[in-house]
Amino acid sequence: MSNNTSKTTSSEPNNISAMNKEQFEQSALHYHEHPVPGKISVTPTKQIANQHDLALAYSPGVAVPCLEIQKDPKLAAKYTARNNLVGVITNGTAVLGLGNIGPLASKPVMEGKGVLFKKFAGIDVFDIEVAQNDPDKFIEAVVALEPTFGGINLEDIKAPECFKIERELRKRMNIPVFHDDQHGTSIIVGAALINALQLIDKKIEDIKVVCSGAGAAAISCLDLICALGVQKSNIYVSDSRGIVSTSRDNLDETKQRYARDTDAKTLDDVMDDIDLFLGLSMPGILSVDMVKRMARDPIIFALANPTPEIMPEIAHSVRPDVIMATGRSDYPNQVNNALCFPYIFRGALDVGATTINEEMKIACVHAIAAMAHVEATPLQGQKYVDSSKTFGKNYLIPGPLEPNLIIEIAPAIAKAAMDSGVATLPIDDMDAYRQKLSAFVYNSAFVMKPLFARAKEDPKRIVYCEGEDPDVLRAIQVVVDEGLAKPILVGRPAIIESQIKALGLRLKADENLEIINQDNDPRYKDYWQFYYEKNKRKGVSIELARRDVRRKTTLIGSLLVEKGDADGMICGTFSHYHLHLDYVRRVIGKLDGVSDFYSMNAVLMPNRNLFIADTYIHEDPTAEQLAEMTVLAVDQMRRFGITPRVALLSHSNFGTSNRASAIKMRRVYEILTDMNVNFEFDGEMHGDAALDDRIRRHDFPHSVLNGPANLLIMPTLDAANIAFNLIKTISGSASIGPILLGANKPVHILTPSATARRVVNMTALAVTEAQDIEANAKD
Repeated sequence: MSNNTSKTTSSEPNNISAMNKEQFEQSALHYHEHPVPGKISVTPTKQIANQHDLALAYSPGVAVPCLEIQKDPKLAAKYTARNNLVGVITNGTAVLGLGNIGPLASKPVMEGKGVLFKKFAGIDVFDIEVAQNDPDKFIEAVVALEPTFGGINLEDIKAPECFKIERELRKRMNIPVFHDDQHGTSIIVGAALINALQLIDKKIEDIKVVCSGAGAAAISCLDLICALGVQKSNIYVSDSRGIVSTSRDNLDETKQRYARDTDAKTLDDVMDDIDLFLGLSMPGILSVDMVKRMARDPIIFALANPTPEIMPEIAHSVRPDVIMATGRSDYPNQVNNALCFPYIFRGALDVGATTINEEMKIACVHAIAAMAHVEATPLQGQKYVDSSKTFGKNYLIPGPLEPNLIIEIAPAIAKAAMDSGVATLPIDDMDAYRQKLSAFVYNSAFVMKPLFARAKEDPKRIVYCEGEDPDVLRAIQVVVDEGLAKPILVGRPAIIESQIKALGLRLKADENLEIINQDNDPRYKDYWQFYYEKNKRKGVSIELARRDVRRKTTLIGSLLVEKGDADGMICGTFSHYHLHLDYVRRVIGKLDGVSDFYSMNAVLMPNRNLFIADTYIHEDPTAEQLAEMTVLAVDQMRRFGITPRVALLSHSNFGTSNRASAIKMRRVYEILTDMNVNFEFDGEMHGDAALDDRIRRHDFPHSVLNGPANLLIMPTLDAANIAFNLIKTISGSASIGPILLGANKPVHILTPSATARRVVNMTALAVTEAQDIEANAKD
């Protein structure tokens, strides 16, 4: 064990046992070398496409913001990237588990930290490796960098120097300074401890603690758990020389704070009836006998990496009641600094905090602890989440890849900064701030924002036909939490309730949702008779009506909507699209004056949003159908607050072909022209001409379409569906839909690949449609 242990946890994966060590090392080298050396780059945020752009970006235009900032330094946040730029700074004296490898060898680690900042919180990083071990000279070098950065993340600096460096920098700099090796670990340990004590019904002020290790991370952990309520008199600390006691000489200031008046000399001497063992030291130091002697329901945080102070399986074998956490990713409850540092800086930067104080760290502790009580969220683009991620002994803290961390932690940090008086740019609307942060998690957040806002104003009753589906239930939890709708679930109550329990959701029948028991609903007779009367000349017999109104959940949902017992419907997370559409057609029907149903999907990319139709229904629609569909699609796009620009796509480009499909698209243009519609459209045209205004102007300078098209009308279902799936997959972007066009009521038929987030988005859309129907009826 070493007193200089400053970091025992990391974001590196530990579960490489299945891979040959040599192969892993070669893979790591290849990863860092290709396709270009290193892991980060500087990317311009403004284009320089012509001389005018160059003049604005550099000389003479750059002088204007320079002079404004000279007059008011706060304007640097407005005209430069400073407030989103963090310096990750080290001298390489205590790197991961590698020790004092020097500043240059530490650069891959610092670049990795930059990747995590950008990936998890959208924060830019300059990594700075300083060849200076003298703490006073190091401090002077960092202080001089204050004009460059919005915050400083100190990394991999050995103890005890790291304490002085952080303390002095915080005094002398007017931006956040955070030594992640100390405080990142301590914050997560604090969150895990709060939840562990809740599980075993112990009070924090009563527990007895042994800490193995007295480096930066260990001392910071002790400081923080004392701030949470642990009594310093109940703590024993052990370092490489044994128990830290008042009888020992040459203790630095940090160890003096935790020196006990005791005759105990070794770790073994102090383990009787200990409630918490906190290990930030070395492998195997905690013996089986020591674990046996601990108090009931012992808590062991064995955080040495890659091999902890005791392996979890060994601890569990002698104490089945133990609660374990490690620094490893292949065991439950990984104490990983990535859980907090990106989001602490995100919140601090967004309010212009001058420091990261104790109030902000405590706020982070409670935010992380609270997140373990909320169901985990699937990763972006994934449909499922590990079912074991529900609060309990094996889920004390959320995983470092939990998408919603930024949405919960950053606002908590920002609020704590404002409440404690260190915010120079306070946030007025915290709900709007949370919505802005959700864009880091969900690509659809910005596009959906106006619909979410409207839905929350007047939530409507939305029926979910696949009420037993786990992904639908996860979506409904979000719908309830956000106040978007009043959910109605179709299914078997016992199955739904068991799924809710298994998923760790907080849904309760008759409290925040309604369940329609498909096997025993009092409206059954009325419903099947209604369905029979409406379809008796369309092949539906009395017996078929009786059976289907019990078995077919989409039919039940359609009847609820049509009979006025629900305002809208979401279905389609299993089976085929047209199976669901058939029940919608039979029960709900089409809008007055509309000849058919159509479908549309949206792909939400970083630089544009594309709506594509018809993706699911008509194999070879007529020109008249395409024109009708275009008008319906435009109405839906305006619901999103998007100004439509319609391109009628073809293999032909403004008359270059007379094949049937080209003639059809040309005819759509004529029909829309005759209709005198109030939106921009043009075609027939190539796809590149639709998306690139320069190509279109070159090929057809008389085009009436201004700017890139955002609604693509395809000649056939094949073209639309293939284009949608290719664009979605290649871009890796989120999608919305399918959006059903032409239905008489708010109904949307999804697909089995729909994620929980897509269900949430379609819920908001259905609610706003129901609101419009209600408003039109009043008018």
